[in-house]
Amino acid sequence: MKKVLIFSLAYYPNAVSGAEGAIKEITDRINDIEFHMVTLRFDPTQPRVEKVGTVHVHRVGYSSARLWKILFVPLATLKGLTLHNEQRFDALWSVMTYMLFPVVFMKWFVHVPHILTLQDGDPYEKVFERWFIRPVAPLLDQGFRTASIVQAISSFLATWPKKRGYTGDVELIYNGANPKNLAEDYSIDEARTLAERWGKKSGDVFLLNASRFVYQKANDVTVRALPLLPPHVKLVLVGDGPDEEMLRALARELAVSDRLIITGRVDRYDVPKYRNRTFADIFVCPSRSEGLQMSSLSAMAGYLPVVSTQAGGLAEYIWDKKHNPDKPKTAWVVDPDSPEQIAEAVKDIMAHPDEVKQVTEANRAMILKTYNWDNIAVEMRNRVFGRVLG
Repeated sequence: MKKVLIFSLAYYPNAVSGAEGAIKEITDRINDIEFHMVTLRFDPTQPRVEKVGTVHVHRVGYSSARLWKILFVPLATLKGLTLHNEQRFDALWSVMTYMLFPVVFMKWFVHVPHILTLQDGDPYEKVFERWFIRPVAPLLDQGFRTASIVQAISSFLATWPKKRGYTGDVELIYNGANPKNLAEDYSIDEARTLAERWGKKSGDVFLLNASRFVYQKANDVTVRALPLLPPHVKLVLVGDGPDEEMLRALARELAVSDRLIITGRVDRYDVPKYRNRTFADIFVCPSRSEGLQMSSLSAMAGYLPVVSTQAGGLAEYIWDKKHNPDKPKTAWVVDPDSPEQIAEAVKDIMAHPDEVKQVTEANRAMILKTYNWDNIAVEMRNRVFGRVLG
């Protein structure tokens, strides 16, 4: 059996986002490759080695503190070399741009082909032009140039490799929606229980976003939209993050604290209970940048109408007749940093239930066809791993 070593800063059960979810969904569906991973040990109580799904996970470091994130690269390189001596990997797989660092260092000592998957959510300038990245950007460029194949999850990200000197093929293979949102009427009873738990009354309209509370996700823009909407419209933010106190303070300043619900961290497998038409009414994604954004895809799978920007990879599937006259409407598109447009979009959704039904049903059909992990795993095996491993 062929063996692949994955580099990912985070993995289950801690700090799981779209990239980590994608790794698990793909590897769980490929049974003829043995996967190993080097990742950071976010919690000192976690085992150094364990099997998560089908992946043999090897953790380095001692916590999620900034120091250990900095030390991850040399530690991951050393662990990768040790594991290679034991396992003799047939390929290395870096998931997200910065995971090229340990790959490049490893390849100074061993000759192993590598695969790069671009899952980055930050804009190009932030990834490559921050002051502490510029001095080491040539190492990233080396990783791009020497990659056997690059896979990108959106057309937006697929433009990056050429800018960094890569001249090979870029395989465009999207991420998928959460499989639990693809299950018809998933967890209706649990969603109803959650609605009762969070005080949803008859007539209330719940806006929802499920993402880490960081600047990129722009949840502050939705909070600013609340005063422009009727008082029965409330915002539910599923998750946590460094912006949480700022969001709470902003809600107090705007006198909408009673209309902002913050759930705290929710396990990825439980998020679909919130991202479900039985619990929520409208998914609002005002992101300032995105690689693709799995949460919006999952909301579409769950029959939720979506209000969203077209930032980065969102433009891959977020369309309306104003911005994309030749494509079917999939969302109510707003400009970044525009609470007024969010408020108008929400009002339009509430006023036109027939249009909402038509759009959400078409969206679900699109997700089932194009953003289904079963199909994606086959594409990854054939078009990416197959090209390198045979």
